[in-house]
Amino acid sequence: MTSYYPPISYIVPPSEDGWLLKTILQKRMDVSRKLLSRLKMTDLGITLNGERVYISVKVSSGDEVQIRMEEETSEDILPQPIPFEILYEDGHLLVVSKAAGMIVHPTHGHYTETLANGVVHYWAEKGERVRFRPVHRLDQETSGVLVIAKNPYSHQHISEQMIAGTVDKRYTAFVHGVPALPSGDIDGPIDRDPLEPHRRIVTPDGYPSLTRYEVKEVYGSAASRIELKLESGRTHQIRVHMGSVGCPLIGDGMYRHPLYGQAAGGRTEALLPGDVARLAQIAELDAAIPRQALHAVRLAFRHPVTHAELVFEAPLPPDMALLQEKLRQSAR
Repeated sequence: MTSYYPPISYIVPPSEDGWLLKTILQKRMDVSRKLLSRLKMTDLGITLNGERVYISVKVSSGDEVQIRMEEETSEDILPQPIPFEILYEDGHLLVVSKAAGMIVHPTHGHYTETLANGVVHYWAEKGERVRFRPVHRLDQETSGVLVIAKNPYSHQHISEQMIAGTVDKRYTAFVHGVPALPSGDIDGPIDRDPLEPHRRIVTPDGYPSLTRYEVKEVYGSAASRIELKLESGRTHQIRVHMGSVGCPLIGDGMYRHPLYGQAAGGRTEALLPGDVARLAQIAELDAAIPRQALHAVRLAFRHPVTHAELVFEAPLPPDMALLQEKLRQSAR
């Protein structure tokens, strides 16, 4: 017997009396063509007043249109009892606060101990058959708010909001130095580094990338706390953009401060006198946190079914809170 996710309903208003059911599905319920084709092949995928019908029929005022998606599971993900923090959950969404060090989805060489393994186990314990569908990703060492869709419809709708730029994604970062301006836009195309493909660089031939930033707290000339808003979603975008303006993230082992390169191989004689002390200060701050100091602090979007505005926030995790206190004490 086929099992379904909770149905999504729409009541036809008087102004839409006589419309084609297909028009209601596409224009009012925002069902994508891909999902519509899938629903048409499902026994109870599309119903009108509880009856399965062709999408070419006309609807009347007061009719109830429902779509149902078949339940799915992530059979390729091993369930594991891995703890994670839940911020919100309903029949359509799961919003979590991801811990630093946790990979979101199994990858080559990392098939277990990921957020996906923990979430799949959690759903199985609840008796829910749900496929793991993260709408976006966070780097392994980046902590904070992450949304997971529990069905294709929800995934489609939140993804479309992200593409349209209506999802408010904000991050907190602690960076070396202080940006030249207290706020601004970093508009720099990003692509793979041809010499090190796992890294990203700002390059004229890259993909359009825009990061908005605002300095929230300054710790002398050594460091600052920045709030960032992403207007695009490139891999390592914040880390690359902040490095491109001379303020790399504290603790970032991949995108390190350029002074490290200048002093490579112990060649401190290649540094200016003032840079030697500065490099020591940079190294001390990098050693104060075991990962890049980046946290997805806020995520706001419209619920895909109720259309209510949802806002989720995650406070600074302990390691970043300790770094903040260290910076404040050093600046006194």
